[in-house]
Amino acid sequence: MDDEKEGDRNAGSTAPPAFEAAVQALRASRLRPQIEVEPTRAPQRLAPHAYALEAAVVDGDQDLADGRLVLLHDPDGHEAWRGSFRLVTLVRAELEPEMATDPLLPEVCWSWLTGALSARGLAFGEPSGTVTRASSHYFGGLSERLPASQIEIRASWTPREGLGGVPDTAAHLTAWCDLLAQVAGLPPAGPGDASVVTLPQRRGPQSR
Repeated sequence: MDDEKEGDRNAGSTAPPAFEAAVQALRASRLRPQIEVEPTRAPQRLAPHAYALEAAVVDGDQDLADGRLVLLHDPDGHEAWRGSFRLVTLVRAELEPEMATDPLLPEVCWSWLTGALSARGLAFGEPSGTVTRASSHYFGGLSERLPASQIEIRASWTPREGLGGVPDTAAHLTAWCDLLAQVAGLPPAGPGDASVVTLPQRRGPQSR
């Protein structure tokens, strides 16, 4: 596929070994069966090297949440990142309208991101981002549609580098998928996670 070729090009033979190793770890990750992941076109101007994945949480014919995860690498390091790697994400999910009125929803969603990383024992730094909620009401020729509400998380963080200067990107991807599943309202993936609070699943298909 074209997207896969683009991903291969970004992680090609001209890339530093540390970046190639980080990308290979992403490609080899095994994730929950409800989460479909595939490579997509990576941004070209954010860093000398980039690799991107997009994912959707699928339940039958419904997309409960979707997102994009981008791995950036600058071999010379980046002052704002305080490292040579950076992970950038966008996560979106539709909500029941009443959930969008919860004043604590943005803080809760942000804590899900940092909590997902911490729960996997991952060291990270310089987290930043936004949580946006939006509601749509339809009129005129679209008046038969029910009101729709959506949460959107945009964030970035610096994964701590391990041996050979390579971060554990597979574990970061797994944590990111934990976030996707939580936003989508899926039940916890394993024992010990029963106390995790998730958003209720929105009825009906979500447009991507």
